[in-house]
Amino acid sequence: MSQGKDDVTAETLETADIRLSDDDVAEFLVAHPDFFRERLEVLSFMNMPGRFAQDVPQEGAQVVDFQQALLNQQKEAVEELRECVRDVIETSRSNMSVQQRTHAAVLALLGARDFESLIRVVNDDLARLLDVDVVCVGYEPSDNPLSWLISPEIADLKPGLVDALLGAGGPAKLYRDIADDGSVFGAAAGLVQSAAVARLRPGQRTPVGLMALGSRSDSFFQPGQGTELVVFLARVLENCIDRMQEPSM
Repeated sequence: MSQGKDDVTAETLETADIRLSDDDVAEFLVAHPDFFRERLEVLSFMNMPGRFAQDVPQEGAQVVDFQQALLNQQKEAVEELRECVRDVIETSRSNMSVQQRTHAAVLALLGARDFESLIRVVNDDLARLLDVDVVCVGYEPSDNPLSWLISPEIADLKPGLVDALLGAGGPAKLYRDIADDGSVFGAAAGLVQSAAVARLRPGQRTPVGLMALGSRSDSFFQPGQGTELVVFLARVLENCIDRMQEPSM
């Protein structure tokens, strides 16, 4: 007797070797969150965490719940949230400290009355105020430089060095591990591990220059940190130098 199409299909399904992986089951349960709500009897066969210390339900127990598992998940989530809050608070404190130090450095620059006192602030005071080890200012060659820019206190930078360090027109850059041959930090190059460098834009009689902050710590400055305050400090220094320019004859 011949079999119908439906009978063949049913037989095939009954004898098919259908195997589900753990991931298949998990995916199904996620897609059907009300599965156990509608089939409470299934839970009595499950080895689920209970309310008490036992890892396995007591023999004969007909009801188990997800309370402990959910509580553990909530504890982990709360702890992760606490870690995030701690990180935010620590970062906020650090940012506030850097901002306050930058403001103090700006006030010191603005308090200088002439170039001699300004460069003294740069070389003697900024490192302490900014909690770095060395601060250097330098300029690339110019056809008509200000006379007081030719000074042992001002570094003579190689032509094109500023763009090489910052990229064409770049305002500032942070180096976690700067390889300086003395072109930027001079005799202090061997001390400096990380650095922040900012462009000093050219003025009417000033060529392009560089303000460099160096630290012996290899993590004090690192890519990913903001450069806004470094750029702001460089802009203040630019303005201080511009207002001290000798009047043209």
